[in-house]
Amino acid sequence: MLELKNISVSARDEDIEIVNDVNLTLKDKKIYVVTGPNGGGKTSLAKAIMGIYPTSIGQMLLDGEDIANCTITQRAQKGIGYAFQAPPRFKGLHVRNLLSIAADSKDESKLYSLLADVGLCAQDYIDRELNASFSGGELKRVEIASILARDLKVALFDEPEAGIDLWSFQKLTETFKKLNESTNTTIVIISHQERILRLADEVILICGGKITDITHPDKILGDIDYFQEPGCFCPHCFAKSTGKAGS
Repeated sequence: MLELKNISVSARDEDIEIVNDVNLTLKDKKIYVVTGPNGGGKTSLAKAIMGIYPTSIGQMLLDGEDIANCTITQRAQKGIGYAFQAPPRFKGLHVRNLLSIAADSKDESKLYSLLADVGLCAQDYIDRELNASFSGGELKRVEIASILARDLKVALFDEPEAGIDLWSFQKLTETFKKLNESTNTTIVIISHQERILRLADEVILICGGKITDITHPDKILGDIDYFQEPGCFCPHCFAKSTGKAGS
């Protein structure tokens, strides 16, 4: 279980907080989808959990241990993984090597299965170098496969559907379901996509660096008012912009 207690993240100008006093409990074997407007703090919160962004105040407890001062490497060793919205390229590194390192295994069938789970033909990709020949969508799927390869306590996925074709997206949603059913991993997905939202045990709405609502996906998907506002569909902003109470 991961608990965030009064977590804040400051920009370079320390007077500006991009994540502000967040309190959140993420349980084992649950899927959480984080959604909200662009610039609302979704990715910043995920990067704070991974340790990419340092927290200015607050506690972050992983199974009761405060990891707020742990480095990215230490958090990875403790079982936290993060798939970037725009993954880095690794010139000189091949898909086989990356997945073998992530899975701590050279088992061919396991590596092939990981690629299949993200909609890639293993024979076409296993020995390719992760260089400029990869499209953004292909690179993203390989990175997601590397996250799936690890036995994680917390797996963070930043807009995993971006740049992925419809068939692969369907395959990816099935993979998230399988991961949830077969492991105790806490899965956190940043997304606006309806199919991803439907996977969630709980949807976390973030706006202005704050959590404005935690609710069931049916409440979000069943209320068209949430999707009529072009900016933010959280109850606070909906009420502010329309004069009506959010659901």
